[in-house]
Order: sequence, then C-alpha cells, then structure tokens
Amino acid sequence: MRSSRRRLLLVPVLLCVPALLAAGPISDGAEPGGDGAGAEVGAGVQVARLYEDAAVASRMYEAGRLEAEARRAEVQRLEALLTGRRQEIAALREELGRIARAQYRTGGELSATAHGLLVGGPDAASRSRRSFARMSLDVDMAIGESRRAEARLAADEAKAADGWQAMEQSTLELASLKADIEQKLEQARGQLQGEADISVAAGSCRGAERLDGGPVPYSGAWVTPVEGYTLSASFGSGGEHWANRHTGQDFAVPIGTPVRAVGAGRVVRVACGGAFGIEIVLEHNDGYYTQYAHLAAVTVDQGESVSPGQLIGQSGTSGNSTGPHLHFEARVTPDAGSAVDPVPWLGARGAPVGR
Repeated sequence: MRSSRRRLLLVPVLLCVPALLAAGPISDGAEPGGDGAGAEVGAGVQVARLYEDAAVASRMYEAGRLEAEARRAEVQRLEALLTGRRQEIAALREELGRIARAQYRTGGELSATAHGLLVGGPDAASRSRRSFARMSLDVDMAIGESRRAEARLAADEAKAADGWQAMEQSTLELASLKADIEQKLEQARGQLQGEADISVAAGSCRGAERLDGGPVPYSGAWVTPVEGYTLSASFGSGGEHWANRHTGQDFAVPIGTPVRAVGAGRVVRVACGGAFGIEIVLEHNDGYYTQYAHLAAVTVDQGESVSPGQLIGQSGTSGNSTGPHLHFEARVTPDAGSAVDPVPWLGARGAPVGR
C-alpha cells in the first residue's frame, strides 16, 4: 500500500472553525473596526450583521457536512484497503507456515543437498543449494514485509480514528455556532419588528437606517425584490384580508430579509401606517413604479436614487399582515389601484420569479 493512498484528506474547514469560534459573531453592537465600547446600533443593523454571520456559519456548516461525508467515504475506502492488507498478511503467514513445514519434513539445507548428490551429482547439489538459498531469502523478505505491513496497518488505523474524531468535533462546534447565531437572529428579528410596530402605530417612520457596506453590484438591469423566498398570495387572488382582489405578489421570507430595488430608479415614497404598514415606492426609468410593503425597516430616504439590487429595506410583518412577507406591486402610477401583475412584469424584464 503506497503512502499516498493512505494519506487522509486535509479539512480546510477545520482551520476556519477555531478562528470563527474565537472571534464570535460581530453582531453584538460593536462597529466594525472599533473596540465596541459604548457603541450602539439599531435592530436593523444587528439583524443585517446576524444575517451575514448566519450565512457564513451555514456555508461553513454545509462545507463541514460535505467534508464529513467525504471523510466518511475516505475512511470506508481505507478500511477496505486495510481489510485487503489483512487478507494479504494472512495469506503470507499461511505461505510461511507451508514453507516451514516443508523445511521441517525435508530436514533443511543438509537434507536438500544430500538428496541432490544422490540423485544428480555435484551439479544437482549445487542447484539445490542455490534453490534453498533463494527460498531462505524469500522467507526472510516475506517476514520483513509482514512486519512492515503490520506497522503500516496500525499507523493507518490510528490516523483514520484521529481524523474521524476531529471531523466529528468540528461538526459539533459548527452546529453549536450556527444554532447560537440563529437564536440571536431570532431575538433581533423580534426587536426589529417591535420597533416597526411602534412606528406604524405612531404613523411616523424612524428614517433610514444605513447598514454596513455599500450597494451590491448586479450585472442585470432588473432583479427579484428578495432572495430565498416562497411565493404565497398571488396577484388577483381573493381573501378576507383584501377589500377586492390581491393587488400584488407576496414573497414569504423571515423578518429582516434584505429587500432590494428591482431596478434603477428614485424613492418617491417612504410611509408608515395604514394597511401596508411600512412601505417604499420607487419610480423607475421606464415610467413604472414598484411598491415594497409590510417592511420592518427602511434603509433609503425619500428622493434618493437607487440602483438595481440595492438594499432599500428589511422585510417584516407590519400593517395588515398575517405573517412575515414582502408585498410587492408593479404600478403604472405611484398610488394604489394602478397595479399590474408583477410576476410577468418582472419576467419580461429578465428577472423571472420562481414558483
């Protein structure tokens, strides 16, 4: 067995885990790059940072899970090789036993030489001695290989056991870290929605809360308003929550999910209160308008220009809402009552909405 075949895979994620565990989430109120002393940030910023932490932890957890599966397959492969090596050693020992028994029956080198002299003369005796010497050398080599194989076998088994234990520990640490971040994120979501409810009840928005980082660049001119969604109420559907028919497309997402401008444009309305709760209306360059409602927070001000995919708010469940989601409309005017079906509207602009 070659050593390169026995070498276990290195696990990059194991190098990342201690650093992330030592650093901990960056979402406890400290500004990036600062010492955190006395620094306070709003719930929206905390949620945004925790979203980033959760995304990193989820990616690392998934990478760890996949690496664990790869390690499991590697250990199984190694075990198969070791099983084969054990069988080879067993066969080798059986062969050594057969040779030893044959030597014992023939009386060793003296008997083989005497037999050669009696049967074939000096030349035959010489051949018998050479044959016996080769056989003795083969026996010595077989014994040495057997001992080396046993040593390699023990080393490989120890390496496999150590690697598996390290992987199991890494997976446990990643799962614990992920659960801790998700718990903090859930608490921050509650705080964010509570602040939104206060604003809606007062009918006064808190104003834009700027989040860390700048706009995320997108190659396309149009994007969907959120990622990782599940479609719920569709355009034109009926229900007891609407006076007539549903005027938009609902995207079910957790509280605090980043909400993006679907295209370039200008913020023409930021409002709080009423059935839509906290809402934003954008005017786009092609003359259409889009509305983003039931938000928990806004990150842009009225009159501000936005680019495709720019973060403009965070989803919530403010106003007349039965659960966390984004209510999205495409309109021909900035006001309610002029909506068109937003799904084909987005699809026609190169931003198809998945079902």
